[in-house]
Amino acid sequence: MGTQSPTLALVGATGAVGTVMIDIINGRESVPWGEIRLIASARSAGKRITVRGQELTVVELTPEAFDGIDVAMFDVPDEISAEWAPVAAARGAVAVDNSGAFRMDDDVPLVVPEVNAASLANRPKGIIANPNCTTLSMMTALGALHREFQLTELVVASYQAASGAGQEGIDRLYAELEAVAGKGLGGQAGDVRKALEADGLSLSDTPFAGTPLALNVVPSAGSYKGDGWFSEELKVRNESRKILGVPELKVSATCVRVPVVTTHSLAVHATFAREVTVEAAHKVFEAQSSIVLADDPENGVFPSPAEVVGGDPTYVGRVRQALDFPNTLDFFVCGDNLRKGAALNTYEVAERLAPEFT
Repeated sequence: MGTQSPTLALVGATGAVGTVMIDIINGRESVPWGEIRLIASARSAGKRITVRGQELTVVELTPEAFDGIDVAMFDVPDEISAEWAPVAAARGAVAVDNSGAFRMDDDVPLVVPEVNAASLANRPKGIIANPNCTTLSMMTALGALHREFQLTELVVASYQAASGAGQEGIDRLYAELEAVAGKGLGGQAGDVRKALEADGLSLSDTPFAGTPLALNVVPSAGSYKGDGWFSEELKVRNESRKILGVPELKVSATCVRVPVVTTHSLAVHATFAREVTVEAAHKVFEAQSSIVLADDPENGVFPSPAEVVGGDPTYVGRVRQALDFPNTLDFFVCGDNLRKGAALNTYEVAERLAPEFT
């Protein structure tokens, strides 16, 4: 143990999630880092970004960029993380990876600090994985309930924002909304398609399975994996099991893309081994500093993406005893998928590691 402050690197500093990460760092009252190093592709190297009042120059992603770094956060595509996170670890850094490259690796912990922070200590490869933003949006709430009542079965329907498909998804949704705005569409099946085509928007290259997202919902998220399942649905199943430490947990998910720019929502149907009531669940949620309980449906109080976007907490509402299902709760969860679902969790993991290097 030394006396110097630890050093932090952000790989992918100029990307969509990296930009949110910098906003989070700038918004902290204090940070434990003695140095923050911004890393990106050769194309972005040389850019200058202000972090905590200091203008920093983005450096190119090379092995040497990790020299002297204690914790390296990766906000880059899977293939970049797969190549470079092991390089960072070999240079002595702990890599905290937001991609899907290592999530199901048995030698890489998949961590949500509010749920399984103890897993941080077991990292044989020097890499820690961040969950998929869909799983993460509900995991703080589920983890808290699991500790009290022991989760046994989970059925989830997600309503996922366009930003989950990256900047391409955001740009496409805005373009589609502009194409259909003011057109007085009559609701016929081909109306939206015709409006898009009239604006030169081909459906052959849309990130939404060749289907319009404007004025529509698309029951497809991620890549098709066979037997009727898409990758986002399998991630919910596999990642929930790993994070909660319940490898045989019964999980089924249906993931739907909706015309929302940012913030994922999930309708959760959770069954427990022990008796659970709405009142008891409320107490559990209210005890969690990272959960906001908004649950007064009679007066129109419940979470929705428009109210949640840009916030750090998980928002929970519509908590109710499932009809006809014992020991089961239904509830609705919203979380900003770029902030809470990606950048914030990655950074909170990094902060948990900081004391190891002081």
